[in-house]
Amino acid sequence: MEGWLSLLVFIALNVAVASTGAIFQPGAWYRELAKPRWNPPNWLFGPVWTVLYATNAVSGWLVWETAGGAAGWAFAIYGIQLALNSLWSYLFFGLKRMDIALGEVGLLWLSIAATIAAFAPFHTGAALMLVPYLAWVTIAAALNLRLLQLNRDRVGA
Repeated sequence: MEGWLSLLVFIALNVAVASTGAIFQPGAWYRELAKPRWNPPNWLFGPVWTVLYATNAVSGWLVWETAGGAAGWAFAIYGIQLALNSLWSYLFFGLKRMDIALGEVGLLWLSIAATIAAFAPFHTGAALMLVPYLAWVTIAAALNLRLLQLNRDRVGA
């Protein structure tokens, strides 16, 4: 039963992070931005992020079940990654600061890559589960950059 309780903790952490996406939603400001042709459709973001948060939770849980406190430094990086993930929605949609969000998503990308590297010695599968997350954040960073290029006059508006 202890394993299920720790899984619930990791799920709760990821749900808390995901909640910033519900609090700071795109809204009219985002709808009015000029977007590149390759911009994913709005309906895609919810399902993709749901899967990514679920795999992020399971990944953390697998490392916890394998290594526990011995992976403390890896969980510190994991926590930084969660905090940065949570911050992006606030910066981009809340403050409408695509410029600051772009720098922040770069830090998020680095923290996900660091989490993958930190988890790998403890549980290879858990590390590999984060690769789609890194790929999606790569797309998100490219989109953030392109939106900033197309809408410089809308930063902070």
